[in-house]
Order: sequence, then C-alpha cells, then structure tokens
Amino acid sequence: MRAIVPVIAFWTVFQMGGSAPLFAFGAEEGTVVRESINRNRVEILEELMEFLTLPNVSGNLDDILENARHLQKLMERRGIRTQIVDQERAPLVIGHIEFENAQRTLLLYAHYDGQAVDESRWVDSKPFAPILRDGTLEEGRVLELPAGGEILDDWRVFARSASDDKSPIVAMLAALDALEETGQTPTSNLIFVFEGEEEAGSAHLPELLTEYRDLLRADAIIVADGPVFITNAPTVYFGARGIVTLELTVYGAARNLHSGHYGNWVPNPAQRLANLLASMKDDSGRVLVEGFYDDLKPLTPAEEEALESVPGVEARLMEEFAIGSTEGDRTLMRAINLPSLNVRGLRSGWTGEQARTIVPDRATASIDLRVVESIDPARQVERVIEHIRKQGFYVVSSEPATETLRAQPKVALVTSAWGYAAHRTAMGDPLCVTLLEALRSQFGEVVALPTLGGSVPLVVFKEKLGNDLIIGLPIVNPDNNQHSSNENLRLGHFYRGIESFAVLYTMPGLSD
Repeated sequence: MRAIVPVIAFWTVFQMGGSAPLFAFGAEEGTVVRESINRNRVEILEELMEFLTLPNVSGNLDDILENARHLQKLMERRGIRTQIVDQERAPLVIGHIEFENAQRTLLLYAHYDGQAVDESRWVDSKPFAPILRDGTLEEGRVLELPAGGEILDDWRVFARSASDDKSPIVAMLAALDALEETGQTPTSNLIFVFEGEEEAGSAHLPELLTEYRDLLRADAIIVADGPVFITNAPTVYFGARGIVTLELTVYGAARNLHSGHYGNWVPNPAQRLANLLASMKDDSGRVLVEGFYDDLKPLTPAEEEALESVPGVEARLMEEFAIGSTEGDRTLMRAINLPSLNVRGLRSGWTGEQARTIVPDRATASIDLRVVESIDPARQVERVIEHIRKQGFYVVSSEPATETLRAQPKVALVTSAWGYAAHRTAMGDPLCVTLLEALRSQFGEVVALPTLGGSVPLVVFKEKLGNDLIIGLPIVNPDNNQHSSNENLRLGHFYRGIESFAVLYTMPGLSD
C-alpha cells in the first residue's frame, strides 16, 4: 500500500529516527526504494493526474490559488509544515520538514503554474483533462489508467504542466513516501519552495525571497525545472543562462499603402526590419553587435572537462529537426555556453490567403537575448540599441509622435521586458561532487552540464538568499513539448526522477 499516512504518524517515523540510522545511499537501499516506487506506480500516477486537472495558467489568480491549496494538502499529508504566502498577488507555497541528525539543509524549488493553452491544438485531449498514451503523440494509443497491473516506462501523460513543473513536485513528495515505506531516514532537512508565477516572469519572487529570507536559509538550493539531457540519461546542471526580451518596431507610412501606387517610393518597414536584423548576426551565428561578447567569463578547467564528457548529439538532432546545417561548427553545448540573440517572432502585414498588395505601415520583431555568467542583461540591451542607432535609426522607447516620424528618416521603437542574469555554481564544490557520486552510484551514467540552455532565475535565489550553491536536478524527458500544445511526460523518466530525489535526500554528509 502506498505510504500516504496521517501527519502525526508520518512525522513520528522521521523525527524519532529510531527505525533506521543515517546511511550513504548504496546499492541495497537503492534497490528497495526502486521496488517501493514500482509497487506504487498506479497510486503515484493517480496523484499526479489529479493535480494536472487543475487549470494553472499563470496570471489567473483564482486558479493559481486553488493549485496552491491543493499542493498544501499534498505536503501536509507528508508531515511537511506548509504555508501559502502572498495569496493576493503571487501565491508562494513554502514547506519545512526536519530529520534527526540531519547533516545539512536543502531548499528545493519548482513552479506549479503553467503556460497559456490553445485547446484547439491538443490532439484527442484538453490541456486540463490528462490522458494516458502507450507512447508518443505520433505512435501511442490512448489508454485507460489501470486499476492495477503494470505501468510501462514508455507510457506518457499528456496535459499542461505534465513536465513543467507539476511532475517534479509530485516526484519530490513521492520520494519521501518511498523512504518512509522502506524505513530510511533522509540525511538533510528539507525546505520546499513552490512558485505560482514563474511562467509570468517571477516578478514578485525577489521581493518574497527577501521577505521570507529567514525561513529559507539552506546549505544548497536544488532546482527541478527543465528537462534531462537529450540522451535521456540522468542529468545535473550547475548553471542556467539569464534572459531579457525586446520588442523592436520599425515604421513606414502612417497607414498601409497600395504597393502599385506607392511601392518603390515609400520605404517598406518590413524590408528595413529584415535588413536591420540581418546586420546583427553573420552566417555562422556570431552576433555582430559591438561588445556583445566583451564580458564573457571563460569556463573553468572543471567545466571544460565536463563539456568534453557530454555525449555528442548533433548529428542525431540535425536528423530529427530536418536541418542541413547549424549556426557555425560549434557543438550544441558550446553554443549554449555563449550569449545569444534570437529572433523569436516577426509580424508585418498579412500572408497566405490574407496577403494583400500593400506597403505595410510597420514591422515588428520580438527578440530574446540569452546571457551567460558575468554578462549584464541591461547592458546587453543597451548594446543592441546602440547597434540599431548605428544603422541609422532614431530610437524611441514609446510610440512615436507623428512629428517624430516626419522629422526622422528611420524610426525604431525598442522596449524591453524584465529579465535576469545568469548564474553558474562551481562544479568542484564538495556538495556538488557528493551529489554526482551518489547519483552515479544509483544510475551509472549521469550527464553533468556546466550550464542549462534554458533560463531559470537562479541568480534571484543567489542575490536574495545569499546562497550561490545552486544545482539543477531535472527529471523530465527532453521531448516533452513544454510551453506548447500536447505537453507530455514519459513515465519512465518520472519514476526514475522519484529515485533521484530519494538519492538527494539520503546522500552522505560531507564529513561521512
């Protein structure tokens, strides 16, 4: 039977510590934990799927608060002292659980809010009506959740936040269940911080971390956001890129004009924008904005060694993505450890069946700038704006007046959104080494990444909590469609992720 027990009973088992001594997670203990997880696969999956039925689009406060209250109940059932703070703006769920003779305190972070949804693009399902398939979207058949019997690793759950981030949250809690059922005591006190505003930019997170700093003191911070490496091996990352976004609009005439009557005479903003964007990067993908790489901090010898050990996946990905070339001759991981400029969207006039013979009045590009450690996002934005000026544009920060458009040959509106810097933890730190050794003892191959390609607000935790020992422990499959339609979770990754958290909770102290 699954180890969901009343709070008092659960708390007593862990607090008394009399049933099992502290230990280094070894082969025998790892086996019994795995067996416990496998016995309870159906019940664990049911708990996840119930959580996934709750709409959680970031910014919808009523739904987010319902998710927070549901999460509070899940945590309190495990004896975790839980509170929801800032319920009127951005509910943050904070939980604490302590263990006798603990060697350290770990803070675990994930988010329970999700990206917006377009139900019309979900195949055979809706975003908040999770379904089970016996494989990928292209190959799998829809299944009923079995009341008993076997659940296979290649089965997948399809729902919003199935991977990003509700399954890691459930995995963290299920790991406690497995340890309780097998009579094993964690070697670390645990603090859980679950955010409900990450997908909206974490605007209130810095303030909340500052306000509750005394409740969140820990020896290390563990972040569960993101997928495992492309090879699907267990993965640990020690940094993440920062990000800031730009909206760039180039102007033409005051209104759309007939291309026959005015084309070749009235400047075309779509063409001007295309030329401007082309001036920002060369064919090898190198950004041509002056100073873009000036503050780049070299990788350490340990990080260089880790990059050399990452399996090569470039040929496999090129085939999967149906591309005949890449930007330059770098490996994927080398590219991820550089700052980047990405055009994430373009808009001007109409296309396809709606196309019309006009000179459009304006053209807009949406750009994201990824930054690596030591590069200031705000400074990077300034460099891009200066580059735009050097191409002959008069740059404004709000919608230009008609007088400005008449007076200036070329006008560009540039606005930027709130962003955050990158962070990298020293891979040689003793706790990092201990975690990698513990995971390798359980799983064998483990991929260690100096930097995750995506952006996670690690630096906010460093700045507000004064702790720069931040480690990423992702568990979900890399082909999970996060942020898109048909988001999914491969169950083999999910159950292995529960094991990973059990290893984390029971890894030996530094003095052991």
